[in-house]
Amino acid sequence: MALEILTKKDLEQFKTELLESIESLLQSKSTEQKLWLRTSEVKKLLNISSGTLQNLRINGTLSYSKIGGTLYYNYEDIQKLLKSFKH
Repeated sequence: MALEILTKKDLEQFKTELLESIESLLQSKSTEQKLWLRTSEVKKLLNISSGTLQNLRINGTLSYSKIGGTLYYNYEDIQKLLKSFKH
C-alpha cells in the first residue's frame, strides 16, 4: 500500500481549483434565463406594482400570453422595453 502525504501547498491548490469550479458553475447558472416569466416574476424584476404592470399590458407597451388564468411575459420583450427607456 502506497502512502501519499498531502502538503499545505497541495491543499491550497485544491482549494483554488474548487473555488474556480464553483465560480464557473455559478456564472453559468446566473446567465441562464427563463424565456417566459409569470406576473410575479415580472413585477419583482421591474420593481413595479400590479397596477403598473396592468397599464403596460393595456396600452400595449408589454405583450403577454394568457394560458388558462396565468399571464406569461417574454423575457426578450422585457429587455427591449428596458432598453427603450435607457438614456
